[in-house]
Amino acid sequence: MKDEKRRLKPVDITVMGSGSWGTALAKVAANKGHSVVLWCRDEKQAELISESGRNDRYLPDVDLPSNITPTSDLVSAMKHSNMWIMAVPTQAARSLLSKLRSLETDMDGVSICNVAKGIEIDTLKRVSQIAQELTPKYKYTVLSGPSHAEEVVKGLPTAVVVASNHQEETSLWQDILTGETFRIYSSEDVCGVETGGALKNVIAIASGLAHRMEMGDNATAALVSRGLAEIMRLAVAMGAHPITLAGLAGIGDLMVTAYSRHSRNFRLGMALGEGLSLEEAIESLGQVAEGAYTVKAAVELGKKLNVELPISRSVYQVLYDGLSPKEAIRELMSRDPKPEYPPHIFQE
Repeated sequence: MKDEKRRLKPVDITVMGSGSWGTALAKVAANKGHSVVLWCRDEKQAELISESGRNDRYLPDVDLPSNITPTSDLVSAMKHSNMWIMAVPTQAARSLLSKLRSLETDMDGVSICNVAKGIEIDTLKRVSQIAQELTPKYKYTVLSGPSHAEEVVKGLPTAVVVASNHQEETSLWQDILTGETFRIYSSEDVCGVETGGALKNVIAIASGLAHRMEMGDNATAALVSRGLAEIMRLAVAMGAHPITLAGLAGIGDLMVTAYSRHSRNFRLGMALGEGLSLEEAIESLGQVAEGAYTVKAAVELGKKLNVELPISRSVYQVLYDGLSPKEAIRELMSRDPKPEYPPHIFQE
């Protein structure tokens, strides 16, 4: 006998951030009948979305359901619901959470689902740690996994994972967002899900460089595989469970980000491989490529935790120290041979 599917009555949802991913998740929620307010940082963007029924800046070919209401008024967006999806870039998370804390008087009943992927540069903190610092009364969940907004809004099959220290929160967000083409798994490993989602962006930049340099499938596969090894080493040192990185938030997200033209980080690597400067490459994207920021935090965390990150370090040197991609590859290939896995991981 099949388990009866959980059914949740339509609820009020606030999506904070009107980029491609925030807009896509607003559409996912609206398609399930929820009343959604989409908070836009820019007043003009809110007006344009309201007038056209589309987010022409990020998803120009997508008609948005009528039960999505755009606004640039943060207070009214907060008051719309106590279920918030936070879809702003990681480096803007602290600023937004600080504003929310100053405006919100009753934080006990707020559930927040963060969907940004990155690590704060100045503090080396994950978003969950920033939330714990600034808004400890919020019930925090993170959503991550292989999920290009361009495919989600088209209704193409997508599977992601939500993680929280509160089991009822993962169940709640599963019920709210799971649909016919959007499947959500649950996890208790907040650190693993956040770290996998952040660090895969760095490896995707390396993959874009390799593709543009026409290094071949063998080299790219080796680069991405060894990139996964770096992600696992650092994530475990930060407190994650290694099996998390073998799932949707780890290898799943890495695969989709390191090989797809939808990936901003992959395209950033491609642009750098064409000879563009970092500033020119970022301008050509027109959107935030989190890996360009996360790599700074990753390198610092590697030093702090004594974790070897040769690919991440090379990406940093290409982005910020003027190292040429060819020289970066030469240095990676000329490293001393060593075991694929450190022998101690097989010891009890």
